[in-house]
Amino acid sequence: MIMKFIHEMRGQGHAVESVCRVLREQGCQVAARTYRAWSARRCPAQRTVSDAFVVHAIRSIVWTKDPDTGVVRMNPEGLYGRRKMLVEVRKRHPWATPGSVDRGMKQLGLNGVRRSKGVRTTVPASDGVRAGDLLDRDFTAPAPNRVWVRALPPDLGHGV
Repeated sequence: MIMKFIHEMRGQGHAVESVCRVLREQGCQVAARTYRAWSARRCPAQRTVSDAFVVHAIRSIVWTKDPDTGVVRMNPEGLYGRRKMLVEVRKRHPWATPGSVDRGMKQLGLNGVRRSKGVRTTVPASDGVRAGDLLDRDFTAPAPNRVWVRALPPDLGHGV
């Protein structure tokens, strides 16, 4: 109530310090700093608000609640990475940014699943039999042109 009074007096052109001084003389201990802290109460930042919308959208995409049992289950979309999740979120909120989706997924503890199986350099024969070791791991040659050893590069898929 005192802060509203100071705010009204400020609106009439009085300085905050002068109003606080008069109030102190009347026995009401109010500092100008207290009024400034009261008047500086701000709305949340736009980024905070938009991130809250994105987190809500991600939650509704990833988890569903069974109406009969009340059990919350993760949908397959919960395994999406950041790029696919961005596409899904933008279906609901077109203004969503990659950064807001990243922050939302991090806040919810979600990570995409990698589907790559790794690089395969050797393809085994269909019968499962491997070539024998003709040198028995002995790479010393008794004479020139008797043993040839070559390191083969991995198959890079160029058809070589």
